[in-house]
Amino acid sequence: MAKTNELDSTVINIISIGTDITGDIKSTGDIRIDGSLTGNLNTKGKVVIGPTGKINGEVICKNSEISGIIEGRIVVGQLLNLKASSKIFGDIETLKLSIEPGAVFSGTCKMSENSNNGGAPLYKEGAEKQAK
Repeated sequence: MAKTNELDSTVINIISIGTDITGDIKSTGDIRIDGSLTGNLNTKGKVVIGPTGKINGEVICKNSEISGIIEGRIVVGQLLNLKASSKIFGDIETLKLSIEPGAVFSGTCKMSENSNNGGAPLYKEGAEKQAK
């Protein structure tokens, strides 16, 4: 019999275009942002920032695909994929990095072969403090 108290990690949360959120987001599922987030984002899943998406804050996740803008630090446990339209103004920490021609990145990049849950402190209380 399946456990009923476990959360489904296949859930996709969508912040659609025209939506502005101020505050921190913590999740266990995947997140797609086409709107705007002013605050930190911490998830065990994948983060997709669409071409109209913008985050002003720290992002901690397992995988990420960026087509929009991030102003702040991003920590990715496995693969960070920067599309041609992406703009990152902040530091990057990741295990693997893919950058398409045309992507803009201003900051430092730290790639680590060490893997603790994929390389990033994922979704723990105080993870923001650990990542700093």
